[in-house]
Amino acid sequence: MTSASQSLIARSQRVFINTYGRFPVAMVKGSGCRLTDADGRNYLDFVSGIAVCSLGHCHPRVTEAICAQAAQLVHVSNLYHTEPQTVLAELLVAHSFADRVFFCNSGAEANEAAIKLARKHGGADRYEIISLAGSFHGRTLATVAATGQAKFHQGFEPLPAGFAHAPFGDLEALRAMITPATCAILCEPLQGEGGVRPLDKEYLAGIRALCDEHRLLLIFDEVQVGLGRTGSLFAYEQMGVTPDIMTLAKALGNGLPIGAMLTTDGIAASFVPGDHASTFGGNPIGCAAARVVMETMLADGFLAEVRAKGDYLAKGLAGLAAKYPTLAKGARGMGLIQGLVLNDEGIKHGGAMVMKLFERGLLLNFAGNVALRCIPPLVVSREEIDEMLALLDQVFAETV
Repeated sequence: MTSASQSLIARSQRVFINTYGRFPVAMVKGSGCRLTDADGRNYLDFVSGIAVCSLGHCHPRVTEAICAQAAQLVHVSNLYHTEPQTVLAELLVAHSFADRVFFCNSGAEANEAAIKLARKHGGADRYEIISLAGSFHGRTLATVAATGQAKFHQGFEPLPAGFAHAPFGDLEALRAMITPATCAILCEPLQGEGGVRPLDKEYLAGIRALCDEHRLLLIFDEVQVGLGRTGSLFAYEQMGVTPDIMTLAKALGNGLPIGAMLTTDGIAASFVPGDHASTFGGNPIGCAAARVVMETMLADGFLAEVRAKGDYLAKGLAGLAAKYPTLAKGARGMGLIQGLVLNDEGIKHGGAMVMKLFERGLLLNFAGNVALRCIPPLVVSREEIDEMLALLDQVFAETV
């Protein structure tokens, strides 16, 4: 007998372009850190829509804001001003280094906007952007070119010119790559898709110094690590380094598509009407949801609790690495983006372990072919962290 999930999967496979390696499940409902599939089976979600549903699935206040805004105004385009857009921009400016905001629909679009702004600000002869090996910046052609992983380039060559990739962690190699054509350095404070790999504070400080020395813009891609994920509203706040441009998306709308590029007055002035645009950017419904996200994360104690739970998760993962040294060699991350780094033997079983966890009702993924990545909703409880660790322990015990 065909299950409800199997039936929906079969229908999907007949109509969709095959761009995703999907799990054999059809999700129909979410609440907090739990998802339910079409057959009524429950899952503990430590993927959260790839760091998107940071307040959990169907957060009551977010849902209320979406419904209220949908009943009032859905879309008018950026030919006109709207209050939800303005209120959200004011919140972002008030709680960051930035003076100005541009809204779009995704992280890739936010990075595209940053790339265009950096080139416009640099002038006609300064167009090259240096990013880091292991980085991930999006799926458009320009953001694929900026991404420092060859597997994302394959089949799409020739990629747009003007992008170079520096070896990770090597400041002198980065310095040597700067030319008179360079206008910016683009990096993630913590590489999520690259295997949950934080950049050392000293390394980032060195990159900032290079930018200042050569009059380059420093762009931080905080699409995955911004908005509370690391235990501060923005990751740069913990790094002691302030960027010139910052990009956001994912968690901003808690599931609704919205992205943002933030910068200072002086840099923003390089864009004039007609230079860049987005039909749906700053959609009233997305902005209404994002306002609630911001207000919730800024409430007293929220980010401190993220840091505390992040420490709790990191210690649990480190304990598993110590217990199973033939599979794992340690934990790394910030706040509630944590990775259990596998050794060569563990990497061989990484994909299979993720599937075994899925079969037990735990959603986790394998990042950068090196780490089991934990990115639960920021509202996850310690009991749910314990539940995840116990399931991971079971699968490790079966794998050694």
